Amino acid sequence: MSQSTSDTNLDVASVVEDVNLRRIGHYTLIVLFLGFFLLPLITGLMTALKTNEAIARTVPFIPPLGEGFTLGNLEYAFNQLSHAFVNSLLMAIPATIINVLLASMAAFGLTMVKWRGQLGILILFLIGIFVPYQAVLVPLARFWNNTFPLANMISPLFATVPLIQSYHADLVPLIITHVAYGIPICMILFRSYYQSLPNSLVEAAKIDGASITKIYRRIILPISKPMFGVVFIYQFTQIYNEFLFSFTLISSANSPEAPVTLIIPTIGTSTSGIDFGIRMSAAFLAALPTIILYVAFAEQFAKGLETESA
Repeated sequence: MSQSTSDTNLDVASVVEDVNLRRIGHYTLIVLFLGFFLLPLITGLMTALKTNEAIARTVPFIPPLGEGFTLGNLEYAFNQLSHAFVNSLLMAIPATIINVLLASMAAFGLTMVKWRGQLGILILFLIGIFVPYQAVLVPLARFWNNTFPLANMISPLFATVPLIQSYHADLVPLIITHVAYGIPICMILFRSYYQSLPNSLVEAAKIDGASITKIYRRIILPISKPMFGVVFIYQFTQIYNEFLFSFTLISSANSPEAPVTLIIPTIGTSTSGIDFGIRMSAAFLAALPTIILYVAFAEQFAKGLETESA
């Protein structure tokens, strides 16, 4: 009896020891991954808060102390980027909203509505995902600058709109370009979500006499809020951080309509070298809109990812 009791105690002890070792291993991996991903961010933030002298004589991830601490980098970077923030938001917000709405409609029509030629249109959307940006830069510039100079046509109209400058008309070709390029990938994201919905929703609505438009507006849109959060965050981040189209269609970083991505490479540069404190301050300030968006749509984003994984 005592022998079996001791064996049982030994088995329980070994199991507990294995569980503890496994838990320690998991926490160790978590800490290592946190350090791996957070250390560059901490280093950048510490650099943004240091003077040039402190950057030169201290370890990058060590917090600034005493006279080495400064907020002047952030102030200078914000003054340089303030008008660029407006340009980027005027470009990214309408482009994202139009993109997400059109992609949702297209996904609904290609997933939950049956019609002739559906497969061919779906293939065109799939092809659009794989067209590289570099392949269309020259034709794109020629089209918007020579063939159809839309910005020049509408700039007088923009001059009459309150809080909008005439040079903001140059952002309209960028908005249209981002919408055209973003619809295919956004449509695929919405389509994967709509494929998980039961077809009985649409069939029941059809039996009740609802039109396709009414079905989309009254049934599909309300239950698509989580996916709208996911796609909106994804596409806003893509458009806000995009560089190639802006570099091609905007004349230079000194142009009044230049977005954030064009101006950041020019901040902190001088004949004496690069001011890394100012450069890192500009980078952190430029990331604020996307961070705020992630926080604002965090709940919908999490629900959308749960639905996708399910």
